Amino acid sequence: MSTIVMNTKDEIIMKLVHYFITEGNYNPIVVNGVKDEIWLENSDGPYRIVRINSNNIFNKEQLEYDNYKIESIVKQIKKKTFSFNVNTLNILLDVNEDLKLEETKHIKPVSLDGNNLNITNEGILEAFPNINEKLLKDTSGVELILNVTKDINQKTERENTLYERTFRPKKIVITYVLIAICVLLFLLTCIKGGSNFFSGLDNSYVAHILETMGGNNINLVKNGEIWRLFTSMFLHVSIVHLLVNMYSLNILGRQIETFMGKAKYLFIFLASGICGSLLSAATMQTNIIAVGASGAIFGLAGSLLYFGYHYRTYLGDALRRQIIPVILINLLIGGMAQSIDNFCHIGGLIGGIFATMAVGVDGKSKTFERVNGVICLIIYCVALASYIFFIR
Repeated sequence: MSTIVMNTKDEIIMKLVHYFITEGNYNPIVVNGVKDEIWLENSDGPYRIVRINSNNIFNKEQLEYDNYKIESIVKQIKKKTFSFNVNTLNILLDVNEDLKLEETKHIKPVSLDGNNLNITNEGILEAFPNINEKLLKDTSGVELILNVTKDINQKTERENTLYERTFRPKKIVITYVLIAICVLLFLLTCIKGGSNFFSGLDNSYVAHILETMGGNNINLVKNGEIWRLFTSMFLHVSIVHLLVNMYSLNILGRQIETFMGKAKYLFIFLASGICGSLLSAATMQTNIIAVGASGAIFGLAGSLLYFGYHYRTYLGDALRRQIIPVILINLLIGGMAQSIDNFCHIGGLIGGIFATMAVGVDGKSKTFERVNGVICLIIYCVALASYIFFIR
């Protein structure tokens, strides 16, 4: 029968990892090119990153190289997770006590005795006051390995369940219903407008048709026809306008419906559309009739941005290389084209972020974040409505 013998330092590392994962809600992250180091992340923790380093550091040169290495890796994490500040706790288990550990703006180094589990460092105790109480102390060897493995596996299973529930393919319903409504209303508009409809909004008759169908107009809204803020998001001025918006809705809508769920998705779409209509009405000329689902679609882009931030460990590259550039490019195009209501896009984008904050991302958003989202959404809508009805 074989036995497993662990040295004291290895046991301390396992117990620290067990605490940070099971009690601190940290998750391991893969860092290439490092040895005898463990990196953990919790975006809501007192420290975003906890690094546990068991390498021997005996002189100033080794310490300087270690500082350079951790700063380089933290920069990579910032870039990958689209973060500006990454507060890091750097735990060193084998460092010469004569060396002075210098704290930088976002990296706090602490030295622990690799042969003693009792933690007295004030920096760690301030951030994790229950660490001495919750650390495994009465187990070692095989029993320690089994306990740590079991607890970490249970937490990993819960995380995997949440991830699988969020990202697994789901039956798409709401997106197709919204597309069908827009297409049907476009066909009805074509029937009412006849051949004149295809000449676009410059045609006064087409503008009149869209007005009767529920297009957005500042004067009509101020006169009490508030419902136009809602109906205008389902109308389109041309076949090209319709196809571009429905293509975008199909792409973004399917993603948000999958990630957020049908009820939250519908709320985000409608709230974004109304927010876009409000900012559009607040900035439009009095003779303009504004229509289109693009405000709501930009809201879905904002929702995806907010969702991606919460899952930036997985979607960091997509945020930086795809989602944000697409939003910026489309806003730039909208700002250059006179026929595009870019204020509607901006209003919808902001509304989508606030609406997603309000409903929350399952398993990620805290109660205070949702409350803040509700407050921001209400203030945003009330401010725009007040400007429209009492200032303009």
